[in-house]
Amino acid sequence: MHLDGEEWRKAFDAFQADAWRFEAQPTYAMPREAESLAAFLRGEPMPPGHNARWHERVRGYVASGRRVGRVRVVRRPLTAYQRYQFAWGIPGNIRAGEDIRVLDVTHDDYGLPLTTTDWWMFDDSRVVHLNFRPDGTQVSREAVSGDASPYREWKRRAQAESVPFAEYVKTAGDIRAHRVPTQ
Repeated sequence: MHLDGEEWRKAFDAFQADAWRFEAQPTYAMPREAESLAAFLRGEPMPPGHNARWHERVRGYVASGRRVGRVRVVRRPLTAYQRYQFAWGIPGNIRAGEDIRVLDVTHDDYGLPLTTTDWWMFDDSRVVHLNFRPDGTQVSREAVSGDASPYREWKRRAQAESVPFAEYVKTAGDIRAHRVPTQ
């Protein structure tokens, strides 16, 4: 079943305890982020209130006793979008209460069945695939039916092999300075 617009928002907000994302795309082509990404790449400062709507949602979830987290998969060198995400996106998400970890698979895939499929898992039971074109444009969200146990195991292993974002950034150095591959 495809989930769009308000239907997706209601499905997302219905989680009781935990919303968790496996985030695997090297880049996302999101129209509402295009200008922010361009400003970041020009070296401009982050505008006040960047990503404020998501931060407000996360703070609300956390205040109600729910958890939001993700594991972000990366391969070096980081893409322009990943550098933007690491500098302008993730720190604010963490301050809002989201638990974000990084899984660097540059030299080791840790035996995970890595694909370019992103997905959310809600309450360790409901899974929604986020489907993207190769350029990072999201084409659909699709509820997955059936047994969620393979996703629970994937989540467990991804969390075990990943490191907290702050730890990753300490060892990665200046994220803005990382070379971006020519495209």
